[in-house]
Amino acid sequence: MTDTTDKPEVSEGTRPEDDVRKTRTSIDLRYKGASQVVPAGTGSRLALFCDERRADVRVRGRVQQPLRLREALSALYDVVSSDFRYVPKDRTAYLAYMRMRKQTATMDVQRAQQAYFDWMARNDPYAWLILDPVVTVHPDALIFEVFSKDEGTYAKLDVDWAAFELDEPARCGTTNVDYSKALFEGVQRMRSYRETRISIGRDAVALQTEGGGAGVVEKKIQVPDTWLRGFLQVQSAATLPWTRLRISAIDLYNVLRQLRLHADQKRKGRGVRVELSPGEPPRLVLEPWEVVIETSTGPYKGRTAGVFRIWGRRRLMLLRRMLPFIDSVDIYLLGSGLPSFYVLRAGAFTFTLALTGFTSANWAQAVNFDLLLPRARTEGVKRSLESIVKILGRRWFASATDIMLAVDGDPDEIFSALQLGCQHGVLMYDLARDVYRLRPLVDDELDLDRIEYRNARERVAHDLVEADAVTVATENRVYGVGLELTGKVNVVRDHREYRPQLVVDDDGRVKKAVCTCAFYRRHKLKEGPCAHLIALRVRHAREEERRRALRGRSRAEIDVETRTYARRRGGGEEIFQLSLDRRRLKLRWGPRRDASFGGEGGGARSGLRVQTLVFNSVADARAAYFDRVEQLEARGYLDATAG
Repeated sequence: MTDTTDKPEVSEGTRPEDDVRKTRTSIDLRYKGASQVVPAGTGSRLALFCDERRADVRVRGRVQQPLRLREALSALYDVVSSDFRYVPKDRTAYLAYMRMRKQTATMDVQRAQQAYFDWMARNDPYAWLILDPVVTVHPDALIFEVFSKDEGTYAKLDVDWAAFELDEPARCGTTNVDYSKALFEGVQRMRSYRETRISIGRDAVALQTEGGGAGVVEKKIQVPDTWLRGFLQVQSAATLPWTRLRISAIDLYNVLRQLRLHADQKRKGRGVRVELSPGEPPRLVLEPWEVVIETSTGPYKGRTAGVFRIWGRRRLMLLRRMLPFIDSVDIYLLGSGLPSFYVLRAGAFTFTLALTGFTSANWAQAVNFDLLLPRARTEGVKRSLESIVKILGRRWFASATDIMLAVDGDPDEIFSALQLGCQHGVLMYDLARDVYRLRPLVDDELDLDRIEYRNARERVAHDLVEADAVTVATENRVYGVGLELTGKVNVVRDHREYRPQLVVDDDGRVKKAVCTCAFYRRHKLKEGPCAHLIALRVRHAREEERRRALRGRSRAEIDVETRTYARRRGGGEEIFQLSLDRRRLKLRWGPRRDASFGGEGGGARSGLRVQTLVFNSVADARAAYFDRVEQLEARGYLDATAG
């Protein structure tokens, strides 16, 4: 596997942020044969060929639970080939198909299929190529990692060595294995009544002869830099603070059953609300039907009550093949609208699914998520990372506590180094086992400058924010619509002040985006947002983070804030929202109608009562605001601000 750093050329006189072409990294994979399931005596053998250019890992043995391995590998394939991005209607491919159909009307089936593949090879040569899984062999487990095409789903399969009867000690390292549609179809033929053996390695001449002589397989895949960046960021997000709860397999089944039997509704909520209250069983509420699933694993043991909102629920269907074998499901929540992790334990098999909650097309939520992960690379952090890599080079994996004891340095710098190592693709955090592992994603060092930001416009946006050239001029929360933001971006180079405007709904999606710059006038949003829109989103997100940090500390500094509280009563739910805007205090309360607290409209149409209070001073409005907050919390309302 190689990493190229050839950036697209920009014509003279054109600013880098005006270039809309996507950068890609060329990854070369070479296998001595195609991975397949081949006959082996009265049974079969799962032969996985590894990349010749990477570590020479080796695993040989008998699989003791073929059915669990079959379903786990099938779930991995479903993840890596999944694409949940919205695809608008495009008649170009249809018209091309109709022309090809006329041309092949008199051909036989074989010639017609060949004509189709020729057309695909000319127009989209990588349409059927998927990125092969990253395989890590460590002393305690065999690990597979994959990432979806839409950059929204990460999956990891851990298999304890207890699931195998090894012929020889495993050879540790990290590599890629050939994983194609043909292998997936072969895995489906694995049975419990036939002995199944597994062979992983790059030197598999004997297997090649036994399987019928497959030739050398070479792949050259142009991987989008955004895909590499998403893979590393989602995996490293597991190092952030999280809230954990446990549900049973039947609870997950009930969620999937509801989603399978009911289609999503337009302009309605598509999230899953997780209601946590200490001493009570966690509740899963499916929007917009408001179906409440009471979990069956006992009371929530956390200390803080709250409501979390999870996105990307349709991707949970990727877990359906693992359901019959699951012992327990642990859910790790980072916050509403942020990535969520699902750890499924099935004996010697552990399947971890991470959902970003958004696809590569949802730039607003992606920018908000990026702010959680560190970017600074100080010399102290770099030295700590080098020491950590040396230690894990001898031990392969270790807990954070063991690493802190083994590395000399400031604990904060060591923790930042662990996060940085995950972001750079050198380390991996194993959430299921709570250890850090040595796992180089690629053999060559990644060009970190290329994957630090998604594109040049995002880099310029962060530079503008750091230069204090971005201000939020107005901030208006319209109930039932979302948050209206108007900003001022002073660009010294252009001798201009731009006025970006955003409308962000309660789900974090951008409903409207306008800017006065030339890039927006030329492309609108077809090529993504301009740097000024991104800068406004980043500035507002940082302001929101500052306000959250002030909670419970210095209330005197809070002038603008909105909180939403919820309390379940009978079969329904009561909502109470408080909005402080300097001297104004706006109250909304009533029963929840749907996931957006009233759909498209606000006020009377939403079914909530509205009251606006105006005070003589900001201090009086602030005091009344926090008095209401304390009253609601005392009455048992849960803080659902971000949800």
